[in-house]
Parts: sequence; structure tokens; C-alpha cells
Amino acid sequence: MSLQSRIRYQRLLREAEGYLELNLPHLAVATLAKIDDAGTLRSEHLYLLGEAYRAQGRFAEAIDALQASAERAPSKIDIYLALGWCYKRTGRLDLAIESLERALEIDQTQAILYYNLACYRSLAGDKHRAVEFLSEALRRDPEYRDLVSGESDFDRVRDDPEFQALLSVTV
Repeated sequence: MSLQSRIRYQRLLREAEGYLELNLPHLAVATLAKIDDAGTLRSEHLYLLGEAYRAQGRFAEAIDALQASAERAPSKIDIYLALGWCYKRTGRLDLAIESLERALEIDQTQAILYYNLACYRSLAGDKHRAVEFLSEALRRDPEYRDLVSGESDFDRVRDDPEFQALLSVTV
């Protein structure tokens, strides 16, 4: 890729990111379509495309783009978070959980991974693991406690004594 092509590529990626930040995913998709490296699409391009599709509710297309992105950049946890989010919304909790567990293999420090796994495990009816993951999320970032009461994903475990005991701990 020539220097001029690389500069154009980076400019289009930044433009697409800007459209996503402005909640204009259709313009992000249109911008990414201008990238003419069809045979050598890069991870960041595919990730942004997946995020744009996700923002449009086009989850199957988002999953395809995000999976391709993960193949090219298997150590980026943001990709697995986005995949998990899409899988959850397509009713594939098993794959949502698998995606976030893959992210945990890469980085065990991110509270959001534990929090989302707690949500997905709760939805799957795995109360004990949901509480374990939520406990770890709260240990890593106590501010997640503020989200729990409004999180419908925890409705299945809200009455569980272990869940209630976790939330009654004062920090």
C-alpha cells in the first residue's frame, strides 16, 4: 500500500469513527465502503463496520464483520465484547458467553468483562456463576454496583440469597 493509500485509509477510518460517535452508523457504513482494499480488509476496518451494523440493529452482519476482525486481531477484547453483545441480541447466549470468556483469556483486568459475563450467565439461568462474575466485577470497579438495580439481565437472579448477600455488602 502506497503512502497516499495509507493516508486515505486512515482518514476514512477516522471519518467512520466520527460518524459512529455522532450516532450516524449509516454514514459510517457508506464511508467504510469507500475503502478499496477489498482483498485485504484489516481488523480495524472490519471492527468499525461491525460496530456500524450493530448500531443499526443488523446483528447478523455485525457478527460476520466482527468475527472477521477477530480472526485478524485475536487479542483485541473490544471485538469480543461487541460479539458478545450481538450474540446476546440474536438469542445465542452460549456464543455471547464464549466470546467474553475468550476476552478473559486475553485480559483478566477489565471489570466490564466480568459484569457482562454476570449478565449473560444470569440470563442463561446460571445463578452461581452470575454471582461469581458480578462479585469480581464489583471488586475490580465498585461503580458497577450502581448499574445492577436497573439491569433487567439480573431479574432471574435478583431473589437469589447469594445475589442479595453480594449486593448488601457495604463498600
